Order: sequence, then structure tokens, then C-alpha cells
Amino acid sequence: MIELLNVSKTFDGGHTYAVRELTLHVDEGETLVLLGSSGCGKTTTLKMINRLIESSSGIIKLNGKDIKGMNPVNLRRSIGYVFQGVGLFPHMTVKQNVDLVPRFLGWSAEERQNRTNELLALVGLPAEEYAERFPAELSGGQQQRVGVARALAANPDYLLMDEPFGALDALTRETLQNELLNLKKHLKKTIIFVTHDIFEALLLGDRIAVLHQGNLEQIGGKREILGS
Repeated sequence: MIELLNVSKTFDGGHTYAVRELTLHVDEGETLVLLGSSGCGKTTTLKMINRLIESSSGIIKLNGKDIKGMNPVNLRRSIGYVFQGVGLFPHMTVKQNVDLVPRFLGWSAEERQNRTNELLALVGLPAEEYAERFPAELSGGQQQRVGVARALAANPDYLLMDEPFGALDALTRETLQNELLNLKKHLKKTIIFVTHDIFEALLLGDRIAVLHQGNLEQIGGKREILGS
């Protein structure tokens, strides 16, 4: 479970709010979509959850534990993070990109190999065909699939997804959205998904939180959001 209690992030010496007194929770196995236009605080919220940036006030908890009491590196290794730019290392193969975190965690070569093969199959990129390719040899959609596999490599309980399909063409985006729905059923991860697209939010979210200028305007199920 992820909990945010009166969480704020300010800049300019406290004069500018990126996020203002945000309170919400994400239940185990739930997908919560943060919906809003650019600059509304969606990405800032994700970065506060994995401590890429620190909150200015409030409390963020994972499974009841305040994240400020956790080692930031260990925290980030327990949270999968997928973002629009993918961020694959261009000089590393698909296999090397996917098994990067397990390697840091000290997994054996056999464990890493098995996990990489499993995940590449899961995202529709068979290891025998794709494991030794470099990112430049993949399409944008394939690179994003590798990004998802990498985020899942160490089997994190939580997955943060920051507009992961935003830069893709409409057909590839629809394909990956449907694949994510299948992954949700299979993996049962707790997911926070960021988007500016109401149709994507309705498709992927169990609940939707609408942000505007750093404020939580509304949160609820799909029917509640559509009925407002």
C-alpha cells in the first residue's frame, strides 16, 4: 500500500507549489492513474515517492513505513520506474539492460538469465531473438517493452509509470496499453500510472486522481469521474 498524507513540494523558497497538501492512498494490487495536464504535479508526485526529489512537507508511506526512514537506494530498487524517454543504456544489449538491477542486487548469473528470459517473453520479445540486440536496433514500442521488463526485473511490489506510452504512435500505444492490462492481471502489482489522456486513464485505472496546478481536484472510480 502507498499512502501520501498532506504531501507538498515547493520551490522558490516555498512560494511556488508543485504539489499542495496531497492526500491519497493506493491499495495493494490497485492501479491508480494520476490524470492532468503538463505541470500539474503528476511527475513530481512520482519522484517524491521514490525519493528522486524530497517532499517539502507531509508523509509518504510504503506498507505503513515512512520512506524518509528508508535508504533511498534500497527504496528505489524496490520500486519499478518506467518513463516516457525509456532511458535504456545504448551501449548495452537488451539482456544487459534488463538484468541491471538484479546484477546490483547480487543475483547469480543463472538467476539473472532465467529472469530476463521470463520477462522478455512476458512483454512479447522472445529472448532468443531480442536478448543480444542493442536499443538502436529496436522500434520505439520495443524499447518501451524493454523498459517495462527492466522495471519488473527485481520483482518490485510497486510500479511507477510516467506517461510511458506518450511518445508512441497511436497503434503502438494501443497495443502496449492492452499488453499492460494483461500484465496487471498476471502480476498483480500496485501501480501508479501518470497520463494527460482521459481515455488512457479510463482504460487502465481502477481509480483516477485528477490533479490541477498541484491540487487534487477529484479522486474516484471511473463512473464517479465520468459523472462529475
